[in-house]
Amino acid sequence: MVNFNKNTPLADRIRPEKLEDFLGQDEIVGKGKMLRQAIEFDQLPSIILWGPPGSGKTTLAFIVAKQTKSEFVRFSAVTSGVKELKEVIKRAEQSKRLGRNTILFIDEIHRWNKAQQDALLPHIERGTVILIGATTENPSFEVRGALLSRCRVFVLKQLGKTQITDIILRALKDKENGLGNLPVKMDKKVVEVLAQMSNGDARVALNVLEYASSISKKITLDLIKEAFQKSHLFYDKDGEEHYNIISALHKSMRGSDPDAALYWLARMLEAGEDPLYVARRLVRFASEDIGLANSRALEQSVAAYNACHFIGMPECNVILAQAVVYMAKCEKSNDLYVAYGKAAKDVEEYGNLPVPLHIRNAETDLMKDLGYGKGYKYSPNYGYKEKQEYFPRELKGRKYLKK
Repeated sequence: MVNFNKNTPLADRIRPEKLEDFLGQDEIVGKGKMLRQAIEFDQLPSIILWGPPGSGKTTLAFIVAKQTKSEFVRFSAVTSGVKELKEVIKRAEQSKRLGRNTILFIDEIHRWNKAQQDALLPHIERGTVILIGATTENPSFEVRGALLSRCRVFVLKQLGKTQITDIILRALKDKENGLGNLPVKMDKKVVEVLAQMSNGDARVALNVLEYASSISKKITLDLIKEAFQKSHLFYDKDGEEHYNIISALHKSMRGSDPDAALYWLARMLEAGEDPLYVARRLVRFASEDIGLANSRALEQSVAAYNACHFIGMPECNVILAQAVVYMAKCEKSNDLYVAYGKAAKDVEEYGNLPVPLHIRNAETDLMKDLGYGKGYKYSPNYGYKEKQEYFPRELKGRKYLKK
């Protein structure tokens, strides 16, 4: 058992050390699953753990550290680079000569650039180290293809309310490392609200619980709400909640106020927000709120994302500023957003309606005999003015878009 000091966060103190105590992710570490067997038999390949914050990536890596006979080295891609990697490789080569493997855990591996990721390749190839990379970003975009091809990718899902509730209860009951040795009282309903508000992030739930318990031993719903606001001060340098700021940015652009949009953009970037997150929201905005009114908006937003990806902060701040002002000044239309919503509603209501025979492809003689493609009018032959139905019979004549 690890000895923690009083300043160690609750989330780290109650981190499980065995797979049996690991909550969630049964799809990848449930009984009989490949990853679980690899951990239990100490035959772990190089892997990438991809999942949202608080889903258990770091915890799973620490369980490996506890159960393996290999040397375990933890890296943060934010603070460590090629220089530190060389030192790890040097020690790993010495361990290998003594018959011991080295597992290298790199947290936030997506933050390593091309050169840093490339530096890993020969050592993984030779088996000098076994890599566990953790990332919240899609590894297809953020991890080098050559590195990705040498690893197995395991996708962790956002934890559900039930799992977060169980984690909170464990923290309340744990007398050695949790709050079980304190007279903390918390109603079941308050526990459930905290689990719901944590949005699948176990660390957020435990940080809020720890802050609330430092204020009062009777944790009420009002105290949890206050603790949520206070706990976000640690993460947001400007003191505002992440989703409030992005909402303000979105609504300022929608309302065609470029000055307000620039302000909210600056609030996010100066607080340390990931520029690629903002860029992704702009891509969505370009279709949701501008759409057919200016189809170039989507091109601009995608170009901004790529530019931010190339050069990063702080140089990309002006690129995002350009994109945000462009979006704010564009003519707006939510026709696409509304139309898609109507189409999706019909899909939900009517289910899997069959494709009309005349617009099916007749790939075989049997399909032709069954009437596939029969009666279809080839549009170019009619000057694109042919009259034929493309909807299923139940939706004939449906109109989603405004004229």
